[in-house]
Amino acid sequence: MQRRYLSLAAAIATTMTLTLTGCGSGSGDGDVTLKLVAAEYGDSPANSSQRYWDQLTRAFEKKNPGIKIDVEVYSWKDVDKKVEELVKSGHAPDLAQIGAYADYAAKDQLYSVDQLLSISTQGDFTPALAETGEYRRVQFGMPFGASTRRLFYNKKLFAEAGVKAPPQTWSDIARDAQLLKDKGVQMPYAVPLGPEETQAETLIWMLSGGSSYTDTIGKYRIDSPENVKTFEWLKNDLVGKGLTGSDPAKLNREDAFQGFADGKVGMLNGHPTLMKQAEAKGIDYGTVELPGIDGKAKATMGVADWMMAFKQNGHRTEAGKFLDFVYSKKNVVKFSGDYGLLPVTTSARQTMLADTKYAKLHGFLEQLATAEFYPANKTSWPLVSKTIKAKMGTAVGPKGNPAGVLTEIQHVADEADSAALG
Repeated sequence: MQRRYLSLAAAIATTMTLTLTGCGSGSGDGDVTLKLVAAEYGDSPANSSQRYWDQLTRAFEKKNPGIKIDVEVYSWKDVDKKVEELVKSGHAPDLAQIGAYADYAAKDQLYSVDQLLSISTQGDFTPALAETGEYRRVQFGMPFGASTRRLFYNKKLFAEAGVKAPPQTWSDIARDAQLLKDKGVQMPYAVPLGPEETQAETLIWMLSGGSSYTDTIGKYRIDSPENVKTFEWLKNDLVGKGLTGSDPAKLNREDAFQGFADGKVGMLNGHPTLMKQAEAKGIDYGTVELPGIDGKAKATMGVADWMMAFKQNGHRTEAGKFLDFVYSKKNVVKFSGDYGLLPVTTSARQTMLADTKYAKLHGFLEQLATAEFYPANKTSWPLVSKTIKAKMGTAVGPKGNPAGVLTEIQHVADEADSAALG
């Protein structure tokens, strides 16, 4: 990396510029190549993320001839690990679009968002997402792709079982699932608590029961009375009565989605990309807000992936310029539309809500502002999430002990939180 030695006066001037504009300068000498490591959202070569980034970077480079963008795309199984390896080896990318940012923010390896983006771009992020991107009240994580969850149901299977309306309460779920089972449906209600995405299904049910992973001040409350009640109901009234069709601990989200697309699942919690998967197989489906104990759930779950900018190479200005381009309304709408995800900016959200082309996404979009997200701003979350993946499926099995499992995970969370604060 080139090192420039500034005079004291120049350094003071630079500091004043940073304070006033929030943008400042990076290397500034000749051509700069930014390295971006990104995740794969596509399911075929025709809609690969590499193709998306190639088109976007060509458009950017045409307008900004002094900045080149080198993008490498990895599967979601590998991308977080790849970035971790690069950072540990002293070769951090300029930008990374991955699943978590807090560990890097805690180690002072990232630029804060106000050091990168224009004020208009900063202000355009959906507030709930921007807040989730904060570490110690400073935003380091920029939301990239988002989704919310709704209950999907197979209209044909419902009609054949005599179910006239989708469920709105837990008792509705149990009754409808029993009717589907009596009609021979293989999985009346799919509950994927397998290791692939256990933390998502777990949070959905917690919200359905009126609780969450954390309280209003961010303290873990995994073993709250509400959560214990939720998973006892799931164990006794759904899994225990054979209404899930399989052992939740062995069912992954990908397999549950495929089962729905194959017409073998009556109901499940899903995100927008399931619509495309189901439509490709000719499934006539509907979606509704998540049912709760005695009415609609208090909130739905939201998920966001994160963009971040590393300090190591000093390309702050160039990274900020590129990110302003990435988060323009046109580009956010295109990315969201191409991959069936929800836009992370207010302007793109309003555009998509006003366009009937995206009508099937509107139910998901309307929930985004009030959705609850993983506590991604806690450096303890990766360990807690890993523990949830390892243990939550067993909580609702035949020999499961929901209270015991939740307490065990709570202890891990408390210890991890204490270690992070220490």
